[in-house]
Amino acid sequence: MVQAYSDMPQTIRSFFSYMSNIKGKSDKTVHEYYYDLRTFFRFMKCSRGLSDFKDFDELDCSDITDDFIRSITLDDIYEFLTYANKIRDNGPIARARKVSALKSCFNYLSTKARIVDVNITKELDAPKQPERLPTYLTLDESKRLLDAVDGEFKVRDYCIILLFLNCGMRLNELVGINVNDIMDNRLTVTGKGNKQRTVYLNSSCVDAINEYLRIRPTDNLKDRNALFLSKQKSRISANMVYKMVQKNLLRAGLDTDRYSPHKLRHTAATLMYKYGKVDVRALQEILGHEQLSTTQIYTHVDEEELRDAIGRNPLADFKHTEDNKEKI
Repeated sequence: MVQAYSDMPQTIRSFFSYMSNIKGKSDKTVHEYYYDLRTFFRFMKCSRGLSDFKDFDELDCSDITDDFIRSITLDDIYEFLTYANKIRDNGPIARARKVSALKSCFNYLSTKARIVDVNITKELDAPKQPERLPTYLTLDESKRLLDAVDGEFKVRDYCIILLFLNCGMRLNELVGINVNDIMDNRLTVTGKGNKQRTVYLNSSCVDAINEYLRIRPTDNLKDRNALFLSKQKSRISANMVYKMVQKNLLRAGLDTDRYSPHKLRHTAATLMYKYGKVDVRALQEILGHEQLSTTQIYTHVDEEELRDAIGRNPLADFKHTEDNKEKI
């Protein structure tokens, strides 16, 4: 993996190895660090007059030295974030990701690699994020989706969608499930950073899994461990599951631009909180969130609850009359 980052300085490639092998970050997360830090160091080369901005997207940063890194200041980072905002049109979320990458990198450079004496990003704040409510299916829409599941692999696909809607798993967690991960009404899933957690299965999920296992192929398998198999008898891919979910959303008459497998995870969390009255900390464990603040987006109130709250106001039935006017 380090070889793939050959356009970055050795010190930063070592940071990628540290995040992957010691901190246990996923390949996807490390790639995101790479893209953001590459953009930053390209900016630094251009801003210092070592390269031209017109060649920005082609710049090789492998020649950046430790002395160059030590010369970087917090003002340089602020200028970079302004560039990301004004020139590259990065919104608050994209800029916040860049801040996160820079903070992780400079923390490593100061505490582990000892390349810099002071972590200049220690007081660096992330851009303020707009408040976003999760997109999710209503209870009726969830039932419509389950009722709409059809096709050659109906039993398998129904089981997959039911697990999404009941357990709130991530897409990669679901495709990674092995047969031996299931023990009675418990399921072990491997989440971000290869962290494992136990998901308890309700009776609907247990029944759906057992029904699928009865018809799941057993001969000439390319991956005997995989729970969910493709037509080629190999582990089903995340892309295949995504397309399957989209196809069944269409069958249910639901907006495929608005919903996706990840939105089914949002749906499970919202339904558990709204109807199951699940404590937010229990929800955090179920979803595998490291930070409670991530889970708290599901404690929103929907429009129906807002309308109901207004309807319960003691003045909801007040009528203006001449008698009331005379009393004033």
